[in-house]
Amino acid sequence: MYNPKDIIELLADNVRKTRGPFGIPKFMSNRWWKKATMSHNSDTLLFTGLMYQFVPFIEKATSYLEKYENSKWADYVPYGRYVPKYLSGIGLALITSPSEKKKSSQILENIVKILQKSQVDFTYRPDLDDYSGILLYDLGDQENFIKHAKYVAGKLKKAGIKKLITVDPHTTYALKVLYPKYIGESFEVKTYFELLNLTSNNGLRRVTLHDPCFYGRYLELSDVPRKVLSGLGVECVEVRNSGEFTSCCGGPAESISPKLSKEVVDRRLEELQATGEPLVAMCPICLGALKKEGAQVEDLSALICRCVF
Repeated sequence: MYNPKDIIELLADNVRKTRGPFGIPKFMSNRWWKKATMSHNSDTLLFTGLMYQFVPFIEKATSYLEKYENSKWADYVPYGRYVPKYLSGIGLALITSPSEKKKSSQILENIVKILQKSQVDFTYRPDLDDYSGILLYDLGDQENFIKHAKYVAGKLKKAGIKKLITVDPHTTYALKVLYPKYIGESFEVKTYFELLNLTSNNGLRRVTLHDPCFYGRYLELSDVPRKVLSGLGVECVEVRNSGEFTSCCGGPAESISPKLSKEVVDRRLEELQATGEPLVAMCPICLGALKKEGAQVEDLSALICRCVF
């Protein structure tokens, strides 16, 4: 296990100096929208929080953390603070697989397509779409989380944004619960699947849906994607630990201990695979953690797209 303090300080330093946990310039990490056609006049903003965009970089970074965990090289983590942020960030971006970046972009393109199919009015502005800072909160750095949250919320308020459509549980929880609690800024926050109005007879299949912790335990939204899938002819075969009693995928522990993360995700994967049905995730962190252990799993948006288009 790495020293948690070292990891927290490194990530916080990245967020302070680059507004992202990995130091990657936004123009290199957030490019998916260039192929999408969206409205430019709406007070409702599609806010990705950059989480899906970060997945390929998380996978690459944690592969190195896993390699050097419990070795003498782990002691050098604190010195990462002295490396120029954009220099290390650009390096990470350049060694990350283009095909993996494309997969993450496709998920966001799928979400836009199904929102438009449901005739949801929204806009997307990459200049307003920022990382929420949730990992800082998760790791206990409340002070830096608050500072970053004020920066993000301030930009949205100045732009006149009142409503946010989110695409992942971590960002949703940050905006819906933590921002009002810690900085007194509130927006009308809805996940994309809460806004869908779709029907289809092209489903006619069975899947097992993995509930991420924030959707299941804290936001109590697990019933919503199940209703969406039911309307598309898809039956969700449940595991014992689901909904508000869901089990963690282990992904959030990767930055501190890849070994511990693997133990947690292996237990969860065993639960999920016991149904014998295809696995579906609705969180970028869960998706990455399950795939890393060899699971055949797809994102909820991909399944919905197949049913509708």
